[in-house]
Amino acid sequence: MSAGGSVGAPSAAEEHVRGATARRIVLGAQLRRLREAAGISRADAGYAIRGSDSKVSRLELGRVAFKERDVADLLTLYGITDPGERESYLDMVKQANEPGWWRRYSDVMPGWFQDLVGLEESAARIQAYELQFVPGLLQTEAYARSIATRGRPGYASEEAERRIALRMQRQKILTGDRPTTLWVMLDESVLHRPIGGSAVLREQLERLLELSELPNITIQVMPYHLSGYAAEGSFTLLRFAEPELPDVVYVEHLSGALYLDRQDEIELYGRAIDRLTADASAPEQSRQVIAKVLAEI
Repeated sequence: MSAGGSVGAPSAAEEHVRGATARRIVLGAQLRRLREAAGISRADAGYAIRGSDSKVSRLELGRVAFKERDVADLLTLYGITDPGERESYLDMVKQANEPGWWRRYSDVMPGWFQDLVGLEESAARIQAYELQFVPGLLQTEAYARSIATRGRPGYASEEAERRIALRMQRQKILTGDRPTTLWVMLDESVLHRPIGGSAVLREQLERLLELSELPNITIQVMPYHLSGYAAEGSFTLLRFAEPELPDVVYVEHLSGALYLDRQDEIELYGRAIDRLTADASAPEQSRQVIAKVLAEI
């Protein structure tokens, strides 16, 4: 029996969530509920695993990898003695620590970006507002190469090529048996910004029209005259099918990124998404806008 009698072993749905990042978050949420049901503080839990309350906080948020010994000690502290129940949690530790496919690119991407790739793989729905570039999940290889090389694609380094390969690999979440739903609000200026030159931009716009025909991808164009009212900068809102997983807002800046998951933050960005989808041209009208720009290049 779980401590307090109110928290059971992970359900089948929780054990089969998509992606190691999601599994870490689910396991962390389970451990938090067990701790709260047992009436134990984060500080006391941290002491039990030779750490601090901040370490427990990071574990419960799924921000760090789990050690089987730490989880076993926490289960004992929380009164989880049933062998089958303990094994369910320890199995989740193994699954949560499975390296993602993107680990082989760790030499060319910062740690803060690895979290985004893991969350993308786990998300059921991604909503993005982009002011400057076509989002990475929709970029052609030539467009991505122009960005990665700062406009000098003929001088792409090996590191740049690996970053481009990573970007192309990320796009696989949009196809297959369980494709992620992607909804993008694209500032109209992005359609005119000649990243890589006219030929590269033309190919990219053709790609946007092609992708917009997929049932899981929606593209809306934000007209010039409404740009900048609903949101001051680009951001991505990731939503998950599993009730254990909180929505996450990703905001990138020059030297890193912010991951926001407090309820008030999610509500603020959720309202911004609602306003953006209302202000932007409808999907079919947006396709017409893209086609018109393409015809003029």
